Amino acid sequence: MSYIQHLQKDKKLAKIIGDELHELKFHQNIPLHLMASIMSQQLNTKVAKVIFHRFLVLFNGKEPKPQQVLDMPFEKLRAVGLSNAKVGYVKNVAAFCIDNKITDKKLLKMPNTEIIELLTQIKGVGKWTVEMLLMFSLGREDVFAVDDLGIQQAMIKIYKLDVTDKKLLKEQMFKISSKWSPFRTYACLHLWGWKDNSPVD
Repeated sequence: MSYIQHLQKDKKLAKIIGDELHELKFHQNIPLHLMASIMSQQLNTKVAKVIFHRFLVLFNGKEPKPQQVLDMPFEKLRAVGLSNAKVGYVKNVAAFCIDNKITDKKLLKMPNTEIIELLTQIKGVGKWTVEMLLMFSLGREDVFAVDDLGIQQAMIKIYKLDVTDKKLLKEQMFKISSKWSPFRTYACLHLWGWKDNSPVD
């Protein structure tokens, strides 16, 4: 059974899903993807791509290992368009990955909750950032990004949720999303897609 059939059991979600199938992929060099997601925080996709490209140019266009990033002078990283804080966070990721021997192999064996627990220890890395990493770099199928603004906005509209109490809102979202398990990542992808294509009130 495809994930679509499972998600269509939720009649409200079924209305927005359509037939488009999403595919999740595993992308190698997870430490680098984590650095890239920090670089892209609060930036639009276009700007984020430009900055990441400039970052790779520092390493002759090749994907750097954490040690190479750690060895790169602070000012050179600043020069690609990163703020002082972001340079610090990127270096934090590099140092943490070296100290904790973070490799793709190690992360692939770990469950989602443990990965979130491990990587949110890094200053500058929040739960949302790790959830995006789980979805888009590790290709995990059952991640629900409750704190994502786009997911919140889509679910508020589709399920007519009450927004007055933030805590209650998240509880309602979790309750609804439990029906989507073990395919919650796909549900999020469809919610984002629907939100991006639906007219704004």
